Amino acid sequence: MLVVQIFLPLALALVMFGLGLTLTTEDFARVAKYPKAAVIALVCQVVVLPAICLGLVLAFGLKGVLAVGMMLLVASPGGTSANLFSHLAGGDVALNITLTAINSVLAVFTLPLVVGLSMAHFMADSAEVGLQPAKFVQVFAIVLVPVAIGMLVRRKFEAWALKMNDPVRIASVVVLVLVIIAAIAQAYQQLIDNIATLGPVALLLSIFSLLIGYYVPKAFNVERKQAIASAMEIGIHNATIAITLALTVLNDETMAIPAAVYGVLMYVPAAVAARLLSRNRAVAPNPGV
Repeated sequence: MLVVQIFLPLALALVMFGLGLTLTTEDFARVAKYPKAAVIALVCQVVVLPAICLGLVLAFGLKGVLAVGMMLLVASPGGTSANLFSHLAGGDVALNITLTAINSVLAVFTLPLVVGLSMAHFMADSAEVGLQPAKFVQVFAIVLVPVAIGMLVRRKFEAWALKMNDPVRIASVVVLVLVIIAAIAQAYQQLIDNIATLGPVALLLSIFSLLIGYYVPKAFNVERKQAIASAMEIGIHNATIAITLALTVLNDETMAIPAAVYGVLMYVPAAVAARLLSRNRAVAPNPGV
């Protein structure tokens, strides 16, 4: 329990601090350079995907804590792996950075809302429904504050921040992997018991997220590189944040299981999408295709 209550939040805080070291105010201002692509991607992330996930939850008959766990996952911002997959697929990584920055801020407000509504619907008989103000503050502290501190350090000590970017990123990944393995080990039997039920939902959510992230912007004539960036940002949810919030803020091991299953399975469709998009890049007749 010490791992869950102390080290897991600290590990996530380190990851978010590392993200902050890579961000500047220009990353947020850059949205003015391509507002249509950013707005479409954010609407898909905040509105469309939760609706799709809700449909999958209902279609597969998920109930109670597991249903809320899926909604917690889809409400989490894009994963840090999105930048890497976008780069491999030939996407606009600058747009990925912008979307990650904005999503990290939006999630502080949208995530408690989605989870609160989900708990009210799927756990109506529970004595504790929704996120209390104290838990909202915890979400804020875990997700946004470390990013803000990292950005402040980057602004005040840019040379040091740039030098420490890679070491902090490597250290945060190593610590996070170790801590999550230890945390999920506590719920190993629940993971095994539910993987057959959650696997198809998680896999379909990943596939639908990638398809929506790419084809919705394309339908609005967003250029191809930005559509690829959108696909990766929307298609790769941050399972780490979902697991951390489930285990710490919401104090429910079972609620972390959907994110754990997704965190393993999502690399398959993401890798396939990156491969297909990178291969098609060579034969695309123009940037808008």
